[in-house]
Amino acid sequence: MLKAALLTLDYIEANGPIGLTPSKALKRYFVAWAAEAFSWPHYTAEELYHMNKVLNEPDFPPLMVLHDVLLSAKPVRHYKGAMHITKLGKQLRSHPAVLWTLLAHHLLCVLDHSEYTRYGDQLDGDWGMLLHVIDREAEAGVTQDQLCSVLFGANDNSDVHLTSIIYIHVLRPLCWVGLLEEQRQGQGFERKRLFVKTPLWAAALPFEAAGDVNRWGRQA
Repeated sequence: MLKAALLTLDYIEANGPIGLTPSKALKRYFVAWAAEAFSWPHYTAEELYHMNKVLNEPDFPPLMVLHDVLLSAKPVRHYKGAMHITKLGKQLRSHPAVLWTLLAHHLLCVLDHSEYTRYGDQLDGDWGMLLHVIDREAEAGVTQDQLCSVLFGANDNSDVHLTSIIYIHVLRPLCWVGLLEEQRQGQGFERKRLFVKTPLWAAALPFEAAGDVNRWGRQA
C-alpha cells in the first residue's frame, strides 16, 4: 500500500488532480494506469483484464481501499470533481516511513471494512490480543480456518461466512500494509490461503509472546 500511495501522490504532482466520476470513484483512465503501475500481487493488470474488458475502480479492490485510506488519512482530498494532493501529502512524499505509519493506522484502526463485505459484517474485538494470536500462529504460516478455530473455538472449517469476515477485516489489511504475506494455492473453491509474517512484522510490532487467548467476539 505504501508503494501504491507514493505512486498515486507522484502521479497527481506530475499530472494534476485525478478526475472523479459522479459517484466520486476514480475515473477509468487512472484505474487503468494504476493497475499497470501498482502491479499489485493477485491483482495485476493481466489478471484484472482477464475478468473485465474495462476497469472501473470497484474492479480493482486494492485501489478502492487505497482511495478510502488516503481520504481518511488526508494526504488527498476531493475538490470540484477531482482528487487533489494536500499539503500533508506533499510533505509525506519524502517521508515514506511516516506515511506508512499513517496509512497503516488508518487501514487497521480507523477504516470501516464492513462496506467491503457482502452483508456489511462487523468484527468486534481487541486488536492487541488478535495481533498476539497471529504472532504466534503465523510463525510458520496459518490459514483462515486455523485462525478462526483459535479465535472462536470452532472445530469445523465450514463457516465460509466467518472466514471471509476474518479475511476482509483482519488478514487482508495486514497483508496490504506489508505485515503478513499471503501465499495462495489452488484455484476457485479449492484455493487455500496461507498467511506468514514478514520481516516488517517484528520491526513494527515488537511485543512479547502472549499467553493463553480466549475467544474473540463477533457481531455479524
